[in-house]
Parts: sequence; structure tokens; C-alpha cells
Amino acid sequence: MNIEERLRAILTSEYKVPAEKLTPDARLDELGVDSLGMIELLFKLEDELHIKIPTDDTALATFADVAAFLNRLIAEQGVQAAQVDSAGGA
Repeated sequence: MNIEERLRAILTSEYKVPAEKLTPDARLDELGVDSLGMIELLFKLEDELHIKIPTDDTALATFADVAAFLNRLIAEQGVQAAQVDSAGGA
């Protein structure tokens, strides 16, 4: 499962965001993921993907922003593809 698929699965199952609304330019705040929800989402992904998410004020407004941010962190931190693919047990 790639990052976009894992992110989509979490947003649909835990945040009840309809999958068809998760287009690359979909604004997460408009889909009901407020700032607290975004923090919770990032902590969950940090644990599942075995990455360290910086505490700086990164602007993550859209689905594509979050996916690109996570992909960049995975590449920078050298997370093995097998760890990412098996994250979440799906």
C-alpha cells in the first residue's frame, strides 16, 4: 500500500471522509479534518510509518500536500519500502 492509499484508508475509515472526495486538491479542512484532526493524523502516520515528523509549522492544506510531505519525509529518513507497504496491516 503506497502513502496515498494508506492516507486515503485512514481518512475514510477514521475520519469518515468519503473516498470520492479525496482528490489531490481536496482541502482537508473542508472535508472535516480540523487542525486537531490533522495533528492526530500526523501522529498516527508517524507511528505507522516509523518516521519523525518535524514540529515546524508546515502548511498541509490538501490531500496532495500531506501525501507529498509524507513521501518526502520517508525519502529523507530512509524508511524502507517494506515498512511503508506493510504499515497498517492492509
